[in-house]
Amino acid sequence: MNQLEQLRQHTIVVADTGNFRELAAFAPRDATTNPSLILKAVQQPEYAPLLREVVAANARLALPAIVDRVLVRFGQEILKIVPGRVSTEVDARLSFDAEATVARARGLIALYEAAGVDRARVLIKIAATWEGIGAAAQLERAGIHCNLTLLFAFCQAVACGDAGVTLISPFVGRIYDWHRKREGSTWDEAARAGANDPGVQSVRAIWEYYKAHEVATEVMGASFRNTGQILALAGCDLLTISPELMAQLQAASAPVPRRLDVEAARRSAPPAVHHDERSFRFALNEDAMATEKLAEGIRAFALDAARLDALIEQTRA
Repeated sequence: MNQLEQLRQHTIVVADTGNFRELAAFAPRDATTNPSLILKAVQQPEYAPLLREVVAANARLALPAIVDRVLVRFGQEILKIVPGRVSTEVDARLSFDAEATVARARGLIALYEAAGVDRARVLIKIAATWEGIGAAAQLERAGIHCNLTLLFAFCQAVACGDAGVTLISPFVGRIYDWHRKREGSTWDEAARAGANDPGVQSVRAIWEYYKAHEVATEVMGASFRNTGQILALAGCDLLTISPELMAQLQAASAPVPRRLDVEAARRSAPPAVHHDERSFRFALNEDAMATEKLAEGIRAFALDAARLDALIEQTRA
């Protein structure tokens, strides 16, 4: 078996792409999207007719409503290929507005259900701010499942678990990027690879804490820079992987042993932790990497959301 096939013996493989025509070659169970991936997809010639079709059919609606219909249409196409779930993201510009996030998420689910898609096949992606986590708690109580993204800090994971969030997406590659940049010329790539990668270590600590304390929230490692990071997390609940890295795994055949072990996590269980708003904000503030990467991620997704708005307006003109 190639490495992608071996990885599936330990972990659910998820495709990290908005390009649904790439999916069939890798047979992922689920797929994740975000504003950047959707923006990239709709600018490709093969997706231009789909964009024009959705915009033309909804041209009289307000811009946010058209955007959501574009996102849902991509989600529908993805769900024709993957047997599991698709993650569709709420506008990152709402990351500090719990009420607006809840309203937008309910709107996305209503669109999916109107198209005949069961809400169980949709995860609403929300940035893991305090407000985003609060919004997700409300949505989960209403039977709308959530994927909390832009997750870099342990306190974010703890709060998501306590909120009953269905799934979290802790970012490996962006944590790696931050530490590599900070250490500069002293960074030793070989010494910080695999299990010693700071992004891998962050996800592993969260996964082990959840398993030790029987937190039901699923952990899906995300944002990978290389296959070594992926293989070091074999055994994680899910891993969302770009088509480029899945192709590299398909082309390799070295053994892929399980790296994360539930029983080992339970034997070395750290004490349980809980946060209120004040302790959450302080813990996040104490983590310079997480503070910087969360803010940076929201800015980047918000910028791409604005670019998608502009492209839709141009198409509508």
